[in-house]
Amino acid sequence: MELIQFKLYHSPATRSSLRVKWLLSELLGDRFEEETVSLYDNEQYDPEYMRKNPNHCVPILQITTGSGESMYMFESGAMVALLADAFPEKALAPPAGDLSFGRADYLQMLHFGTSTMDMMLWQIRAHEHLLPRHQRDARTIKRYRRKFVTEVEPQLSGRLDAAPYICGENFSAADCIIGHNVIWARAYGLCYDDTFRYYQARISSRPAFLRAYADTAGITAEVPAGKRTAMETFSG
Repeated sequence: MELIQFKLYHSPATRSSLRVKWLLSELLGDRFEEETVSLYDNEQYDPEYMRKNPNHCVPILQITTGSGESMYMFESGAMVALLADAFPEKALAPPAGDLSFGRADYLQMLHFGTSTMDMMLWQIRAHEHLLPRHQRDARTIKRYRRKFVTEVEPQLSGRLDAAPYICGENFSAADCIIGHNVIWARAYGLCYDDTFRYYQARISSRPAFLRAYADTAGITAEVPAGKRTAMETFSG
């Protein structure tokens, strides 16, 4: 197999560390490079950074071959899917190309987490903590909080009452997505019954989780004091 090197551009307590860095740690231990991007200092708008990620956000996964060629990925769900399939010996995804119910269910939960769940949680976060106060919409917050509680939580709790992990008896890369979202939701007062508390306890005891989350101490939902002006460039 050709030597492949990975470099993750990330920011603590975001999709980059709570999904991709966690999975990289599961797969590679510490055998990947990382660079922290300070979002509240607008480093994501640096022209060199935006040449790698025109969406001016984290994460970026730089993949470099043994011949020195590189490409940049900037969708965290795509990174998780690619990485899990690239290391089949780790058994964190049903085999690629396997037309099975297990593979279908795994992909469905992975994409449910990165699309439907993520959209609701992001709207709540943006309107509660990121947007300027005059742009925040209480109706949007109420709508997505209600939808999350009445539609998303029952689906997840049904799965987690039946099995320890989101796709059954074994931890998979889908747990890096759903697990991150559950932690995110709990920070906003959602997913607060025992089913989710026990799930968080299970996933957060994993050594790779602990490595990935080691730099999140002191991170809060509120924009740090003195960094509010940096959010003037925030586009949603």
